[in-house]
Amino acid sequence: MRQYVVRRENLKTVIAGYPWFLDWGRDSLIFSRGLIAAGDCRSAREVIKQFGQFERDGTLPNMIQGDNTGNRDTSDAALWMFVACTDLIDREGDEGFLEEPAGDRTLRQVLVSIGRSLCRGTPNGIRVDEASGLLYSPAHFTWMDTNFPAGTPRQGYPVEIQALWFAALRLLARIDAKGHRGQWERRAEAVRSSILNLFCVDSCRYLSDCLHAEKGVAASQADPDDALRPNQLLAITLGAVEDTDIGRRVLAACEELLVPGAIRSLADRPVRRPLEILYDGRLINDPVRPYQGRYAGDEDSRRKPAYHNGTAWTWVMPSYCEAWAKVYGDKGKKTARAWLASAVRLINQGCLGHMPEILDGDFPHTQRGCDAQAWGISELLRVWVLLARD
Repeated sequence: MRQYVVRRENLKTVIAGYPWFLDWGRDSLIFSRGLIAAGDCRSAREVIKQFGQFERDGTLPNMIQGDNTGNRDTSDAALWMFVACTDLIDREGDEGFLEEPAGDRTLRQVLVSIGRSLCRGTPNGIRVDEASGLLYSPAHFTWMDTNFPAGTPRQGYPVEIQALWFAALRLLARIDAKGHRGQWERRAEAVRSSILNLFCVDSCRYLSDCLHAEKGVAASQADPDDALRPNQLLAITLGAVEDTDIGRRVLAACEELLVPGAIRSLADRPVRRPLEILYDGRLINDPVRPYQGRYAGDEDSRRKPAYHNGTAWTWVMPSYCEAWAKVYGDKGKKTARAWLASAVRLINQGCLGHMPEILDGDFPHTQRGCDAQAWGISELLRVWVLLARD
């Protein structure tokens, strides 16, 4: 993991992957969770402060290009900061680091600013639907952000954004020193309730991946999809869904997505809500069977449509194992470790000691994309430490 941590001026940042990625907001903050699990809290703190200083109106950089932090096309980077800070508080046993400077403010002030700005609405279009408490995300603002052509626009209310928002609200209820604890707690409970009421598919066999909606449309009026994707696992790991029966159903459904060391981004099954992918005005996929299990060929017409529609990802797979342990408790840890250990095959192939970015969803699950991906290895380590804790 140390090979991804680099210095940017007087703080640190994270190279998202070798050989061609730079420092991305969500990747760096997800990676910092692995640093904390590994005991390198100092580096994690510097990464968090690095991105915290760039907070503006509730947004963080999607990526940094040289000195340019103007790309704010992300709804999850700022939310991952809350998760990383929660991990650090739990690891160190106090909130002292929140008083450290991130630019001209403390980290506590940065986090509160993000929460309040999201409630008001951000300049880039993220806003709270007051009726449901859920967070609206513009198209291409999640980690499934393929565009040109639009492979997975997910405009509306993506499930993992709601899980992250719930986690952010829970932390704000702990750290907002100006007496707003009750307000944040009420918002968190509204989000939890809305996830259960609006995202359950087919008597809650699993959670809808996204409630699709145009800007200004309430979550209750959005169009839920039935796409089986792994993003719903974060609703379990971040505590938004605690119902054991629902958790077991979600895990049973997502087992269909597993491949050794990774998890497919979409199930190989028909969908009721079609997903059309248009390239130069021409339909280039089967909207009712959007699964594409091989990431190869022309970038725009072949690889981008497959990137989040069947390609298997290494960074999300440990969340399945974490969710398993949460749902089944200590007695489930042995099974969760067995799932996670399937990644050994990947560590010992390709770029040795590292995790590839992606694999083909179809057998033989050929390694694709970036040879060494930061959040792939950091999430593997974080969850391994979590499961070995007993």
